[in-house]
Amino acid sequence: MKILSWNVNGIRSIERNGDLDALFALDADIYCLQEIKAEQEQLSAFLQSPQGMYAYFHSSQERRGYSGTAIYSRIPAQKVMYGLPNKDLDRHGRTITAHFDTFILVNSYFPNGASKTASLEYKLAYYAEFLKYIKKLNTEKPVILTGDFNVAHTALDLARPKENKNSIGFLPEERAELDKLIALGWVDVFRALYPDTEGVYTYWDQKSRAKDRNVGWRIDYFFVPAHVMKHVQGIETLRDHEGSDHVPLVLDVHI
Repeated sequence: MKILSWNVNGIRSIERNGDLDALFALDADIYCLQEIKAEQEQLSAFLQSPQGMYAYFHSSQERRGYSGTAIYSRIPAQKVMYGLPNKDLDRHGRTITAHFDTFILVNSYFPNGASKTASLEYKLAYYAEFLKYIKKLNTEKPVILTGDFNVAHTALDLARPKENKNSIGFLPEERAELDKLIALGWVDVFRALYPDTEGVYTYWDQKSRAKDRNVGWRIDYFFVPAHVMKHVQGIETLRDHEGSDHVPLVLDVHI
C-alpha cells in the first residue's frame, strides 16, 4: 500500500495550475493533504471526488481559505473522525483520522507557531492534546501518523541549524514534542531508514528561491509504531514535484 502525504498550500491553486494530473499519476492508494485552504463546497466536482476515490475533508470553522486537511482514498474508511477531542484546539481543520481494517491513519497540519492565529503557545498546546489523543488511539489498531508537523527535529533536518537555533520550527521546546512522540513508541520512518542522510528536505521558502540552493527544512513526516517498521518497504521524498512550497512524501507499507 502506498500512502502519499503533501502540504499542497492551497488545493484550488494546484488545480488551477494544472498540477493535479501529476499528483494523481503518482497512483497512491491514499492521499493525505494538508493546508487545503478551502471548504468542500468551494471545490470543483473533480476535487470533491477525484477519479471516483472516497473523499474526506476537514476545513477551518473560523477562517475561510485557511488551513484544512483532506484524505482521498481508493479504499473506503470504516470511520472518519474530524479534529481533536478538545475541539477548541482544532477549529481550523488541522486533524482528520481515518479508520481502516488493519490500521488507523492520522493526517495533521500542525500550527506554525509564528502568527497570531497559530502562536507558539497554541502550537505547544496542540501538540500536547495531539499526543494524548494518539496514545489512546493506538490501543485500538496501529496508528500511522503523517502531515506537516512544522518542526525540524534535529540539526540534520534543516540546512542551517546554527542560524536557526532561535527560530520558530527549531526551538528546543518544539523539538521536545517530537522527542515525546518517539518516546511513546513511534518511529520517524525516513530517519530510521536513512539515519545519517543530510540535505533531504520537504519545505523551502519560495520568496528567496531557497529550493534552488537546497536551503530547506524537513518538517513533513511519516511516523509509524515501532512494530510496524518491519512492514515498511520504503519511503520517498519527491523533491522534483512542483506546485507547492512543500513536496510530497510516499510511504510504501504492507499492513
